[in-house]
Amino acid sequence: MARNRRRKRNVHVVPAGSRRFVARVARGRILSKVPVSQQDAIAEAIPEAKARRSEVVIHRPDGRIRDSDSYGHDPESVRDTKH
Repeated sequence: MARNRRRKRNVHVVPAGSRRFVARVARGRILSKVPVSQQDAIAEAIPEAKARRSEVVIHRPDGRIRDSDSYGHDPESVRDTKH
């Protein structure tokens, strides 16, 4: 498990049914087997992305990307305007 966390794979919040979402590691496991609201799935995805030093990619119900946020090594010149 610890070895997997070192890999920089993004964590996606993807649709899983009607108005439900799950957090899923790219090409990997689903963090929670039970679909939840998008906000709850984002809350599950953030600690995993921080541990992996990667991004959380949030998808719309139709599967298109809505937003993303980085928790890795960003250059000092990049400013986070969302938070």
